[in-house]
Amino acid sequence: MKTFKKLSLIFSAFLITFFCEIAVNLACGGEIDPYDYYISYFHNNIEGDEYSPFAYNQMVYLNSETDVESEPDINSREWAKYLNVKKDDVLKVMYQTDSATDVKLVNFDGNMAQLPDSLQQNSFIQALGKHKAPLKYYQFAKSCEPLANVTFSLWDATPRDTAKMAAKAEEGLALTAAEKDDFLKLRYAYQAERMFHFAGLHTESKSTYEKYIKTSKINSAAKGWALALYAGSTRRLGNTEESAFLFSKVFASNPERRIQAYKNYYYTSSPVQGALKYAKTNNEKANIWAINGFGNADAGIESINKVYSYEPKSQLNGTLLVREVNKLEQDLIEANDIAKIGYNYYFQDNGNSKYRDSIKNINLKRLNEIRTFAVKLATEKKYPQPELGTLTAAYLSWMENKDFMAANYLAILKPDKLPERLRDQYRIVDLLIKAKNIKKGNPFNENDLLPTLKWLDEKRFAENKIQPNGQYYDHDQAGKRFSRTTRNFYQQILAPAYLNMGDTAKAALAMVKGDLAYQTLKENSLFQNMSYQSINFWQNNLSPRSMQGLALYKTKAAGNDVTGLLASALNQLKNDDFYELYGTTYLRTHQYDKAVQMFAKVSSSYQYFTPQNWYGDGTDSKLYANPFIETINDFPKKYVTAKASVTKKTFAAEMLRLQKLLVSDKKNAALYYYKMANAIYQTGYFGNSWFLISYDWSSYDNSTPAKYVYDGDYKKAQTAKAWYLKARALSTNTDFKAKCTFMLAKCLQKQIIMNANPLSFYYYDKKDVKWRNFIKANYNNPYLKELRFNYNKTPFYAVAAGECSYLGDFIKPKAQN
Repeated sequence: MKTFKKLSLIFSAFLITFFCEIAVNLACGGEIDPYDYYISYFHNNIEGDEYSPFAYNQMVYLNSETDVESEPDINSREWAKYLNVKKDDVLKVMYQTDSATDVKLVNFDGNMAQLPDSLQQNSFIQALGKHKAPLKYYQFAKSCEPLANVTFSLWDATPRDTAKMAAKAEEGLALTAAEKDDFLKLRYAYQAERMFHFAGLHTESKSTYEKYIKTSKINSAAKGWALALYAGSTRRLGNTEESAFLFSKVFASNPERRIQAYKNYYYTSSPVQGALKYAKTNNEKANIWAINGFGNADAGIESINKVYSYEPKSQLNGTLLVREVNKLEQDLIEANDIAKIGYNYYFQDNGNSKYRDSIKNINLKRLNEIRTFAVKLATEKKYPQPELGTLTAAYLSWMENKDFMAANYLAILKPDKLPERLRDQYRIVDLLIKAKNIKKGNPFNENDLLPTLKWLDEKRFAENKIQPNGQYYDHDQAGKRFSRTTRNFYQQILAPAYLNMGDTAKAALAMVKGDLAYQTLKENSLFQNMSYQSINFWQNNLSPRSMQGLALYKTKAAGNDVTGLLASALNQLKNDDFYELYGTTYLRTHQYDKAVQMFAKVSSSYQYFTPQNWYGDGTDSKLYANPFIETINDFPKKYVTAKASVTKKTFAAEMLRLQKLLVSDKKNAALYYYKMANAIYQTGYFGNSWFLISYDWSSYDNSTPAKYVYDGDYKKAQTAKAWYLKARALSTNTDFKAKCTFMLAKCLQKQIIMNANPLSFYYYDKKDVKWRNFIKANYNNPYLKELRFNYNKTPFYAVAAGECSYLGDFIKPKAQN
């Protein structure tokens, strides 16, 4: 046979079914959550919130872009103390007025009547009206704002007016020199420095700082803001190492500018030793090492050891320690197959096992280094909360599967004496240790876990007070630590344990329980409240027996045990999705009488799953099935109109009718078997009714091994083949037998495709064993040979050979090797 004939087989027999429909309905997880892409049980805020923006997060530069302190709040407090007025009144006038009000305030001369009624009772405005010097400064600061706060836009890149800023800076210098009040003098100098800086006059900006701000005796956050400008000017003038050091000082002194100082430190591109050249105190050195630790996504034991050696009492130690633990979690805790999260769900690691083992050994070495440090933190007791070290050592031991060691570390602690966040973490680690038999797949007393599981529920419900309406992205994911911990425990530990024990139903309950973060559900349908991982597990792994078990568990929701806790979660949800899936499992196992019973329990208004028609003309965005139609070719799939469509419910009823006719009308049994075989064939990956037994379809399905109970029909057409054989055996009509034989050839072809190597078809490699076997298997398809030699005179043969290129290439007598 000529090469082009071989290629014709490849394209007709494989690529058409595999590539031509890129994806009808590829189910995929939602957008990756940067705060939830690896398994974590060690909360990144247990040492407080002061450095929470710098918690470990490999997917984003910072864990949070919001400083832990507010600059407007700090400035308003300083003004409130200075003038003895209300802080909120200062905040309103300085930061929350509209442009029209700002104009009136800039021209305010003390006459309250010229202001809006809403401001006449404002204590800050009243004080400005009585004190001319603060009012003069306020109006000068307001006049600087439009020059400094120029919004950059690619569409309207308006440059700053450097000439006006330079003039304002000179005006500010004159006002600074003339002002006697230290509070106002500092702020005038800051405004002058800022105007010089933004005007690009960095030498003048630095000299203003050195002359008026550095020497100021007043204690004010404004000195830190001025130092940040000074550091920036130092960088612009070429001294990046000193600039990095100065930004580290702002990082330490001004929590409201900490994130900005952190970013600017790295913008200098200065090596750590460059900044350290300017550090004189242990505190300064510790902060430099801490910044380098926060900016390191890899192992950071050097930074944590340095910080501890310089400032063992600093909270930086605890924050860096927790950060290192979180890194180890990402590297060492493997997500379970049934509930993988993050990118690992989509891209499996098929690398060399020796390489993976080598990386694991490196990470275990890191774990031991971090645990050694944690024990040192605990035993030396220089750190204010040495219990953190013991708790960390316990958790790392659990991670290493050394549960006895973990329990011994935990036994040292007295949980009732711990601060709240450490106490909460203690309970989580204690739960993990108690679950040691669960993790190993051994029998366990699940009710020992009940008190902690109830406590976890309370914690995550407190994080999720109100369920938003509709589809949404929760922008507060960074704070949902207990929600993630609870979900991970149920889905990564408890559900796999139930699976190992053979209780798939209870595993499914655990999956749902892990997802239900809200105590009260607004939309209480089953699949609307599940994660993609849980939906995938339910829709693909559950059998009729599993559904029977779930139905039984639903009756035990009132029990005061773990089973009751799990079942009560399921009972929060309406039954429609439950019975629709129940019926689908019976469709997959061809128990149509029971499928009809289950679909009868589904509400009449229920919308059965219908996939999107991504390639439609816009008149109807859905694809509709009719599995009882006959087709020669699999591609293009022959979908129907909505009016002619068949739902799961009507499909079950018709298949049950045909099953009964097999008994009551035996003389036409061949026809009934043929109709049923056609229907089952169409519910496969290659048919127009795949969504009667599957909930998603992807062009990649045909390249992955069969793993679900229904894949025998969905991917291999096994039942269809069996029923075509019965139909053919019961018939005496030669043309009918020809149709059955043709369909048998197609059914066998599906199994041949499943054994092929899809990569071979990209480059037509004759040496590839899988490719050669694929070609050979198709040459030797026995049903094609039967069709060619036994049925070549039938009307069907002539029609099929004319429509099917597969037949045209391989079963015509002239097709020779």
